[in-house]
Amino acid sequence: MLKGSALAKAVTYAINQKPYLENYLLDGRCPISNNAAENNIRPYALGRKNWLFAATPKGASASAAVYSLVETAKANNLNVYNYLEYLLLYMPNIDYFNEPELLEDLMPWSKDVQERCRKS
Repeated sequence: MLKGSALAKAVTYAINQKPYLENYLLDGRCPISNNAAENNIRPYALGRKNWLFAATPKGASASAAVYSLVETAKANNLNVYNYLEYLLLYMPNIDYFNEPELLEDLMPWSKDVQERCRKS
């Protein structure tokens, strides 16, 4: 292998990245690839040109927030409609500034949310 060749650069890059590539071995819950995450966001990526409300930064930010809620609900085996309804019902009643720990009760992994919104 010639020093400075494209192959040498590729091999050097791979060797230098080895600690990062093996990082997933430290936690058995980490998947070896991000295919599942990419498959989950594919519908949004494909449809983004059709969504006029995301034509502004505020619209894009709102879309991202809703997509995050939907995908997090799916990942936690919740009924998405029930979870969004639950959030819209209970979020306005929380004083986030004085009691930020109450937000934990609205997370999809909280016991109350799991009981109320889990898929049947």
